Amino acid sequence: MPAVTVEDTLLLPRITTPDATAVDRPVKSITTAPTGYEGEGFPVRRAFAGVDLGDLDPFLHLDQLGEVEYAPGEPKGTAWHPHRGFETVTYIIDGAFEHRDSTGGGGLISNGATQWMTAGDGIVHIETPPEGLVATGGLFHGLQLWVNLPKAQKRVAPRYQDLDPDRVALLASPDGGALVRVIAGDVAGHRGPGATYTPITMLHATVQPGAALRLPWDPAFNALVYVLSGRGFVGRERHAVATGQLAVFGRGDALTVAADVVPDGPAPALEVIVLGGRPIREPVAWYGPFVMNTRQELLEAFQDYQAGKFGVPRD
Repeated sequence: MPAVTVEDTLLLPRITTPDATAVDRPVKSITTAPTGYEGEGFPVRRAFAGVDLGDLDPFLHLDQLGEVEYAPGEPKGTAWHPHRGFETVTYIIDGAFEHRDSTGGGGLISNGATQWMTAGDGIVHIETPPEGLVATGGLFHGLQLWVNLPKAQKRVAPRYQDLDPDRVALLASPDGGALVRVIAGDVAGHRGPGATYTPITMLHATVQPGAALRLPWDPAFNALVYVLSGRGFVGRERHAVATGQLAVFGRGDALTVAADVVPDGPAPALEVIVLGGRPIREPVAWYGPFVMNTRQELLEAFQDYQAGKFGVPRD
């Protein structure tokens, strides 16, 4: 169960229902994330695998981290590694991760917190489980999203944002059947705490069995729904979706997510991440940890990293 929740959603501000003239976004595609391992060997689902970058723009990459129940000694993280040209968003739903970077930014991300790192001109960072989690084991579940930066901002100074769980805007659907956590962007006039260079919206919604969530959505943004756990439907056409599946929506100014009446195994509700952003529509040159506009800029990124221009690890 997500760390950030409430006992009574009816006490929360309500999301305005889109008006009768709103155009529901059709579902363009549904894909299933393959599983793999990242860093030193922690399990992930590659949520965007097989999806055209044009449908994802301005997003690049999304890994669901876990959900896994570690035994003592099992938790793993990453070694020090570089980035340039985009932002990473690490959202820990349950458990904890520690982040440190070459700017001196970082700290413990746990139980509903989000770490927003702008790599920009270049940064080196590390992500590791805290010693306590390594010693005892325990539940670990989160995600990491990569958000592209436009050419004019790819070389901005690196920065770090630590978004505590109590800063996230909590909203409810009109009937209280869905809890929505606004991490970044705006939903019906309610803003999340994340400050982004590229205009985006990022939500985590819990939809109870049999309930539906209909969201007003900026027609200039794209729209994606990724299922963290559970089973339900997307779009007015009610396309079935389940754990580990991504729905890409077409044009419109409203989108619908609904939970199945019968929960999916141990999942008590449908848990989804809803993403939208204003497409950048620029060339993407991407290799490993660097995302630029041209091959020459990629070569410069590797050269600058090797020359120590990204800063040095801070142990």
